Amino acid sequence: MTPEIRSKYEVVIGLEVHAQMLTKSKAYSSDVNEFGATPNTNVSVVTLGHPGTLPKMNKKTIEFAIKLGIACESDITEYQHFDRKNYFYPDLPKGYQITQDKHPICTNGKIYIKDDEGNEKAIGLTRIHMEEDAGKSIHDVDIYDTLVDLNRAGVPLLEIVSEPDIRSSTEAYNYVTEVRKLVRYIDICDGNMEESSLRCDANISVMLKGAKEFGTKVEVKNMNSMRNVQKAIDFEIERQILAIENGETIVAETRSFDALHGTTISMRSKEAANDYRFFPEPDLQPLVIDQKQIESIKKEMPALPRELFAKYTKELNLSPYDAYNLTDIKEIALYFEEVIQHTSNYKAAANWMMGDVKSYLNHHGIEIEQFPLKPAKIADLIEVIASGKISSSIASQKVFPEMLQHPELSAIQIAEANNLIQDSNEDSILTFIEDVIKQHPAEVERYKNGEKQLVGFFMGQLMKISQGKADPKAANQLMRQTLEKL
Repeated sequence: MTPEIRSKYEVVIGLEVHAQMLTKSKAYSSDVNEFGATPNTNVSVVTLGHPGTLPKMNKKTIEFAIKLGIACESDITEYQHFDRKNYFYPDLPKGYQITQDKHPICTNGKIYIKDDEGNEKAIGLTRIHMEEDAGKSIHDVDIYDTLVDLNRAGVPLLEIVSEPDIRSSTEAYNYVTEVRKLVRYIDICDGNMEESSLRCDANISVMLKGAKEFGTKVEVKNMNSMRNVQKAIDFEIERQILAIENGETIVAETRSFDALHGTTISMRSKEAANDYRFFPEPDLQPLVIDQKQIESIKKEMPALPRELFAKYTKELNLSPYDAYNLTDIKEIALYFEEVIQHTSNYKAAANWMMGDVKSYLNHHGIEIEQFPLKPAKIADLIEVIASGKISSSIASQKVFPEMLQHPELSAIQIAEANNLIQDSNEDSILTFIEDVIKQHPAEVERYKNGEKQLVGFFMGQLMKISQGKADPKAANQLMRQTLEKL
């Protein structure tokens, strides 16, 4: 597709994100909610939809839904009831799904993302509602039969439905990234798309720029990574535009994304709401949430990534780059929060987190929870450097590795035991400078002839001779003074 054709059209995207809740049991039964169990073991007569069985509300799902609503600045519905969404599928034993149709627990709200230019953009939310998951149909194990695992049937879900405010695949990618970050911060979902605990369906349409009505939307399912969400949307945009350019009519349908080939494939025509024959769930009482319950949950909410980003950039004067990296993973942010309780050198703390600490985590393939040093130890190391007792390079190359091996020791104990304390004595430094000058007469002549940048070379040699123990600031000043006198 040529850029000229693409520039004629505007894209309209709405996303439906399903987040499996981290509850111990399922939404309406006491069956275990656990990923990876032997197929069809986390089931009971309730999950299997046996006649005469009744659902029972999992109170934790209500709390989790309210937490997400608060995090998204949504309105919490005080009076609500559940509905039955009727459809047949082999992995839906009851023949219907318990969900919320007319009275979702949350309405309105927004998710903040970065648009294609890197500016902040608020994506509106239509609703967040509670429902249960279906089981899993497996098509690639047996060449003749579809296998069904009902462990997932009844697992509690939150469906987050956005307004059609997204205008590119990049914005869609950023939106799913922010949703995943948010649910992880408030501990209601692990966000693992590869385990299907976070799933995304995209509703995509295109229209000529300036048109007043949206085009016919097409739903794309089966995207198991954020990158695949982006790829599926990019393919669908091009497919729809080329179809319109060729005089074809876009039909409302549900399509599947083939990650192997990067294409979407038609599955079925798009259902209308009346196809599901929604009606109130007769076996669950209406749900009433009072303001006292909402306020109680609000008090227990952690600091959210957007709040921390504002704190780091405005109060701590960190760069947006540092703030984004520090808030990207909740556990990293919590560790950093503890570090800065023990030091006010915020930039140094950020540098250590994004540099040596992150490098260690990546090299050993571990998370910050397995990192051997307590946050106070990192702050202690930063303060020892700031005091001038050791240099940054000595700290990184020698003290930090020793601290990792002996986390019970402080930075200063390691520095003293290994004779690494920085030498600020002027006479000692002048002795090192004299040795450097004697060993490099040619470079001294070049310096005297105007190559002032050679001071960096001389400093490198000085630090080598002093084994890194010479105070760099004092040494640099004395080196320049000595060279200028020659």
